Amino acid sequence: MKRNTNYYIRKAHRYLGLFLGIQFLFWTLGGLYFSWSDIDKIHGEHLVMEKKDFSTTSGLIAPDSILIKINSRQPLTPIAKIELVETLGEPYYQLQLMTGEYRLFSAKTGHLKPQFTKDEVIEIARTYITFEAEVKETELLTIVSNHHEYRERHLPVWAIAFDYEGDPVVYVDAVTGQFERIRHNSWRVFDWLWMMHTMDYETRDNFGNWLLKAFSILGLITVLSGFLLFGVSYNKREFKFLKIKKS
Repeated sequence: MKRNTNYYIRKAHRYLGLFLGIQFLFWTLGGLYFSWSDIDKIHGEHLVMEKKDFSTTSGLIAPDSILIKINSRQPLTPIAKIELVETLGEPYYQLQLMTGEYRLFSAKTGHLKPQFTKDEVIEIARTYITFEAEVKETELLTIVSNHHEYRERHLPVWAIAFDYEGDPVVYVDAVTGQFERIRHNSWRVFDWLWMMHTMDYETRDNFGNWLLKAFSILGLITVLSGFLLFGVSYNKREFKFLKIKKS
């Protein structure tokens, strides 16, 4: 009876280990990459210049005047936030609407700024990066999937890919002209390993998904079965060792 128990425990431990081994490998590789990586470099901060102060704040129209002027033409959705920003050396009032949309108005003339063109966003991107490189490709993104490296961010956005080490891509908001993100190969590896680590293959950040819970429970069972297997077979091994030693 004892022999049969050992057999089934050993067999269960073996197949559980084989089934979970690949995921354990990804967890280990991800943990090593996360712990040995500089998170600032993963975010690309070494590729981005620090934000500069405003070059000038004189001669600006008061934001109240612009709001009055806007509402007299076409009332806007209630405004959640007004912020003074500078893009390509020009001051603008950036309006965030309650709907989550943005509008950009010149702080000098009060005119609505149309969406930024490809040439403008390339120039904006160059003012933020710390390296010099040729532009490989530009693309205006109006929709992205859950697996895109610029997911869960404001759209539309321009993606400017540079011919540089790590294949960096700079994302500039098409409406506000603001630098949003920079992505490069180290971040992409991090993101992929993070997805494998959380086992959330849709959004990557859901730690409560059923697949992760199931593998965590099976992993615990595998470890416990290993301890149990050692416990039920320890005395037998010890007896053989003592017998050999006496002879």
